[in-house]
Amino acid sequence: MRFKILFFFILQIFISGKTFAQKGNQADGRWTNLFDGKTLKGFKQLNGKALYEAKNGEIVGTTVKDTPNSFLATEQDYGDFILELELNVAEGMNSGVQFRSLSKPDYKDGRVHGYQAEVDPSDRAWSGGIYDEARRDWLYIPNINPEGKMAFKRNGQWNKYRIEAIGNVIRTWINDVPVANLVDDMTAKGFIALQVHAIYGTMKEGMQIRWKNIRIQTGADMKPRPTDNIPVINLTLNTLSEQEKAQNVKLLFNGKDFTGWRAVHGDKMPEKRWSVQNGGEVNVASSNGSETGNDIVTAEQYGAFELTFEFKLSDSANSGVKYFVNEAFDSGGKSGIGLEYQVLDDEKHPDAKMGAVGNRTMASLYDLIPSYKLEKRFQRKIGEWNQGRVVALPNNMIQHWLNGFKVLEYERKSNIFDALVARSKYEKFKGFGAGDKGHILLQDHGNNVSYKNVKIKELK
Repeated sequence: MRFKILFFFILQIFISGKTFAQKGNQADGRWTNLFDGKTLKGFKQLNGKALYEAKNGEIVGTTVKDTPNSFLATEQDYGDFILELELNVAEGMNSGVQFRSLSKPDYKDGRVHGYQAEVDPSDRAWSGGIYDEARRDWLYIPNINPEGKMAFKRNGQWNKYRIEAIGNVIRTWINDVPVANLVDDMTAKGFIALQVHAIYGTMKEGMQIRWKNIRIQTGADMKPRPTDNIPVINLTLNTLSEQEKAQNVKLLFNGKDFTGWRAVHGDKMPEKRWSVQNGGEVNVASSNGSETGNDIVTAEQYGAFELTFEFKLSDSANSGVKYFVNEAFDSGGKSGIGLEYQVLDDEKHPDAKMGAVGNRTMASLYDLIPSYKLEKRFQRKIGEWNQGRVVALPNNMIQHWLNGFKVLEYERKSNIFDALVARSKYEKFKGFGAGDKGHILLQDHGNNVSYKNVKIKELK
């Protein structure tokens, strides 16, 4: 009898344990494996002819000669999802993870295009950045997130990628370090694909990248991570994402009217040329050279801050974004005096050749410090949108950024700064650029220029 009771007790423990294990597996069932560990079932190869194989629980991609970029794509499309995978890439190779991507006969003969989380084992260190394959080029360059740039482990080590694409918010992590946060709504759904890049530069035939533990969450089971502190690039018009709101980012333009703005040296907006167009773009119309000095400033003043904006130039145009503007300075007209992030058509406007050593060219500190010139690839054509960024730190260090690159840095109120001012057109303004706070200004230089997504985050 005792033996039967003992046997029954052990059986109940076994059944209970099995039930618990089953529940645990059901909890883990929120993830769906995209790779069965043995075959390439559920995938199809697009574009190039790189070699893809299933080996030892991994997908192995190998470079081959004379072929374009290759993609091993899921047969199923995904809209909102959370994707995790591990990858190990040869040093000097380049790759990426496509998502919400497309291949259509009417687009470049089926060329794969769409979002890509970069795999970049190089000194550039852009792994985890977001690239728009065969479409818009780079959307989020991790230069603005130094900690994220250091997350990728090189020299043949495994790295864990996580991609969240939920609504118009796209976020990436490498080894649980946040790398990119992009808000964009160009493509809502598409396939996921593993890229083997065409051979270029120092790459050679036979280089390999390996992927494993590829899994996805969709639907109500998704559990996105909470907001964090990395910078957001928001390409939707005049909106604030949850992460931007959590970081106390504010719109300087509401997208409808000029509330919070006025003419410099005035108490209301100018009556000429400034308008809101295309659902929320700020436009200053050309005066055909007959009138300039129609600048507008924020009603509020700012000290330490991060200012971001997008701008679009017309042919031969000149404008500028000024900060630490002091209206006590009399310019003899309607222009405001302050530190200026130059906005200019360097190729055609004569101001680019004036000043000294290029200190009046695009993104320079106007008439004081020239900006570093970007490679042609990262220079936007006239009529395309550029991304500008000014960071004014509490310690008086100032940075100018253009299209994801820091193009200059200087220390306000320093001896070197004072010496530069003394040799510039601002030498007569005592205390130029040295106020604890000042207005933000958009310049009317008589040319047609547009701005959008003008945002500010005050720093402490």
